[in-house]
Amino acid sequence: MRPLPFSGGPAYAIIFWGTYALWIVLETIGSSTKRSRFRDSSKAGDRGSFGVIMLLLWFAVGLDFALSFLLPQATILWKRTSLFFIGISLMLAGLAFRFYAMSVLGRFFTYDVAVHAGQTVVEVGPYRHIRHPSYTGALTTLVGLGLALGNWAGLLALLACMGTAYAYRISVEEAALVTALGEPYKEYMRRTQRLVPFLF
Repeated sequence: MRPLPFSGGPAYAIIFWGTYALWIVLETIGSSTKRSRFRDSSKAGDRGSFGVIMLLLWFAVGLDFALSFLLPQATILWKRTSLFFIGISLMLAGLAFRFYAMSVLGRFFTYDVAVHAGQTVVEVGPYRHIRHPSYTGALTTLVGLGLALGNWAGLLALLACMGTAYAYRISVEEAALVTALGEPYKEYMRRTQRLVPFLF
């Protein structure tokens, strides 16, 4: 059974591809405008994590699409239409939350790991409870993509790949911030969770 964006008629296709295109455009603009201006000095701090995220992201997205067609037995049959719209809603909510988190961090946010001169610990908005809300938003968007395509295998592949990518990125980023900001960031880490308030 093919995913609804490919079999449910024009409305499903328009909604899906419109949301997908919005995601791609926003992330492309962000990754080209919100990179560290000091690329050479940020390479050591980033430790290749931006490349890991990009590589695993496109591998995971391609795998999700492929498995949606190659493993029809893994199609999520329960409330397909409802899950499609839940998926689209999660994609949009994840995007909104991610870019809200980016705006709160302001000039300190970069797609590669880099610590700016004068950077301080930000504890307002979503950063009050979680340290990496932009990654929470990104993962929410990916869960939405997996549900919109409606295949358990594809959804699990997305989460496995990107869970690995973000686990590495978080360890790299927090090491850089601890080195640069010292005890204030360590104290902030003790008070907050990584991705989900009060849980993880």
